[in-house]
Amino acid sequence: MGRMSRRAFALAALSTLASAPRAAARSTVGPGPDSVPDPAPGAAPAVSAVDPAPAEGAAVPAGSAAPAPYPVPRASAQMRGVWIATVVNRDWPSRPGRTASEQRKELIAHLDRAVRDRLNTVILQVRPTADALWPSPYEPWSEYLTGTQGRDPGWDPLGTAVEEAHARGLELHAWCNPYRIANHADPARLAASHPARKHPDWVVRHGGRLYYNPGLPAVRAFVRQAMLDAVARYPVDAVHFDDYFYPYPIAGQTFDDDEAYDRYGGAFSSRAAWRRDNIDKLVREMAAGIKEVRPGTRFGISPFGVWRNASTDTRGSDTRAGVQTYDDLYADTRRWVREHWIDYIVPQLYWHIGYSAADYARLVAWWAQVAQGTKTHLYVGEALYRAGAAGQPAAWQDPAELSRHLTLAAAYPQVRGHVFFAAKDLAADPIGAMARVVADHYRGPATPPR
Repeated sequence: MGRMSRRAFALAALSTLASAPRAAARSTVGPGPDSVPDPAPGAAPAVSAVDPAPAEGAAVPAGSAAPAPYPVPRASAQMRGVWIATVVNRDWPSRPGRTASEQRKELIAHLDRAVRDRLNTVILQVRPTADALWPSPYEPWSEYLTGTQGRDPGWDPLGTAVEEAHARGLELHAWCNPYRIANHADPARLAASHPARKHPDWVVRHGGRLYYNPGLPAVRAFVRQAMLDAVARYPVDAVHFDDYFYPYPIAGQTFDDDEAYDRYGGAFSSRAAWRRDNIDKLVREMAAGIKEVRPGTRFGISPFGVWRNASTDTRGSDTRAGVQTYDDLYADTRRWVREHWIDYIVPQLYWHIGYSAADYARLVAWWAQVAQGTKTHLYVGEALYRAGAAGQPAAWQDPAELSRHLTLAAAYPQVRGHVFFAAKDLAADPIGAMARVVADHYRGPATPPR
């Protein structure tokens, strides 16, 4: 038999991985916050989910590491990343319907900017709303490319991004949102070929949006298959999930998964325990699939920054967050780190030093303790988008705030780098906060940790 190419082998492995669980699922299931809708990793939950508002000029609490006057030297292996969000054209493309040449030029500009700022990783959102930025056989082309979901843009954005990033010495992490289908609630607006239209029983309407139901085994098998297709086709350096698992809570509304819970939740002590198990299974199975399809490709997740408040669980952080990932998104992020289900975690620590409800300094210390002694790398998600933005607290009007974050985090050996939200803000840098980070901390190149 002739020698099989690596890509052919990967695609064959993907087919094998997908077919068995999907067939099993079919046999049991039967027929059938703010202006940017994607705060992942973006603004809405980080702004609105924490209560109360901070006092201006709040001091660094006792017990927090005070920023040193000069940055602490770090090892040459260090994550220096930036997210490129495509949902609602947040970062790229600048608007839907641009020509392939224009879109490619804009993408290259983001990559070149990352190189100029001595970053080493770009995390590109390639599956923003159950669609694709590559020629997927499972899901339609993203509407954020052409303005019409399912319309071929005339080029391969993910393939180009991988090639051009690697040519510049950058890693390319493929960022996927597992369960979000649409930022509206009308299935008729989806492409005719969309799996959500073919399987309406997979869909839950919640908060004016459409989601796949994480409680259905068929859904979990399908979204895993759709995402692994990108891993099989392209030499991505990692697969990346954001903070969306079950959707963020909305006052007065419930996520309607009664039927799925009645069918599959009988072995669990509560609906919450069942929901967490559904997400745990997705994480474990996705990690196993990545290793099978393309060994060496990593798996990382960037959750909301608070696992649980200490007032809820003594193992939690000294915070007063209105959202806790364990209880509200059913994502046991601490367990994923401690049991090394994922290769890296990037908690979104989108608050300033001294913020009373969720102090950056206290959260860095908490996450460092969680990561200590594990094989899971800890990187910190940084709110570059807040620096100089109208309406942000006084701390974020100081160009040095972000640099102080890196100085503080350098005291913790468990922190192996930082990722900045997001590419549009990296390019604009209105008050020079990123320029200050580069001058203070990124004076020479660094390779991503492995």
